Amino acid sequence: MDTFHRDLKKGRKIEKAVLDIMRDTYPDAKIIDGYCKEWDIFVPSKNFGVEVKSDLMSKRTGNLVIETSFNGRPSALNTTKAKTWVFYTGDKFLFTTPEKIRKVISDNNLHEVTFTGKGDTKPKTAYLVKKFLIEQVAETVPCFDGNA
Repeated sequence: MDTFHRDLKKGRKIEKAVLDIMRDTYPDAKIIDGYCKEWDIFVPSKNFGVEVKSDLMSKRTGNLVIETSFNGRPSALNTTKAKTWVFYTGDKFLFTTPEKIRKVISDNNLHEVTFTGKGDTKPKTAYLVKKFLIEQVAETVPCFDGNA
C-alpha cells in the first residue's frame, strides 16, 4: 500500500474516533464521504463542520503544524469554513476553533515557515505552534488506547 492510501486509511480511523466523541453531544454528526475541502465531519442539526488534523510528530517535536498554504495556494487555516478543529496527537484529541488558533498565533507573534512535508511533493507554508499553547485554548479528550 502506498503512503497516500496508508495515510488516508489512518485519517479515516481518526475521523471515526472524533465522530464517536462528537456523537455524545451531536447524535446526527456524520463523516463526509469523499473529498470535502470545507470539513471532515458535519453536524446537520447545528449546521457546522469539523476539521480533523493528525499530528503524531507533535509528540516528538512539541509543535503542531498549522498549514496556511500548499503549493502556493491558500489552504487549511486560511480557507477553513469549519467551526471546530480537532488535533489528534497520538494520545489525545484537542478540540478548539480557528479563531482561537489565530489568536494564539497573533498573541505569540509566530511566523510562517515553508517546507515540503514527508510524503508531499509540493511545499507548504505553516505555523509551527507549540502544542502547549493550543492545549491552553482547547478542550482535551484523552485517547485511552493511544491508537485512534
